[in-house]
Amino acid sequence: MNAHTSLLRAARWQPLELVFWAFAFASPWVLAQHALIINEIAIVALFAVSLDLVLGYTGIVSLGHAAFLGFGAYSAALFAKHIHPDPLLGLLVGMAAATLLGAVCSLSIMRGSDLTRLMVTLGTALILLELANKFSDLTGGADGLQGVIMGPLLGQFEFDLMGQTSAWYSLAVLLVLFVLARRLVHAPLGATLKAVRDNRLRAMAIGIPVTARLAVVYTVAAGIAGAAGALMAQTTGFASLDVFSVDRSADVMLMLAIGGVGWLYGGIAGAVAFKLMYDVIANITPQYWTFWMGLFLVVLVLVGRERLIRPWTWFSAASRKEGQS
Repeated sequence: MNAHTSLLRAARWQPLELVFWAFAFASPWVLAQHALIINEIAIVALFAVSLDLVLGYTGIVSLGHAAFLGFGAYSAALFAKHIHPDPLLGLLVGMAAATLLGAVCSLSIMRGSDLTRLMVTLGTALILLELANKFSDLTGGADGLQGVIMGPLLGQFEFDLMGQTSAWYSLAVLLVLFVLARRLVHAPLGATLKAVRDNRLRAMAIGIPVTARLAVVYTVAAGIAGAAGALMAQTTGFASLDVFSVDRSADVMLMLAIGGVGWLYGGIAGAVAFKLMYDVIANITPQYWTFWMGLFLVVLVLVGRERLIRPWTWFSAASRKEGQS
């Protein structure tokens, strides 16, 4: 089997994927009382997919990915408040602004070690946070940008208090951008990204334009993160400094740790697991939910994701050891 055939086979949609997306779009109707949390899950899942493009497929560690989330959120919110309330136009503005920021910031990740990139990405988010706080006349400062009123989606669907319209809107954007990311990673470009991730020097030796590949994927990932930020501002009618916080970047990295990196569905699975665990644990012990989340991550690392999801593999592994002894 040649490389082209392998890429084509990997790019084919599987029946289980279609079932998953059908269930996802049915969930705001079937679980109408949980439409708001479904909307939140769709947004953070899109954010996680954007980080997975950077971390999972190129090996770039970023602790400031929230910079693009926040820039997209404020851009879309300001556009809706001062220029036009159309959600789709605002989404495009948020994506375009974050994409432009990602193109500029991609220049900072071309050189240096992982630690250097980690500090540079973190610094970018902190700079934007301070700028948003400083220009309070425009952004609302510490009080946030309030009074963001969105027009009806496609001119017909009003954003309801139950959150069903928001959920379907966010799911639709998630699907469109997920298809784009999926096409990207299963194209020859995606194969070269994995080569850069596995061995950058070898990739350069065989003629892969490493810096150009890194710039492209970083810019695309920034645009997708900006779309998540725009959705967050549009569906909540609010944008605050919290979108730039380190906690946002740390949370999305935890989602990828739960779901798995280098696998786009890992970001979605991690987002679902993280938000549901947060919702359940915070309702039981609001003060100590971080303890239980940390304990889960420790168990996940010690036991392994496969064994935690499929506990029957513990017994098969134990029987193999007994057979070997």
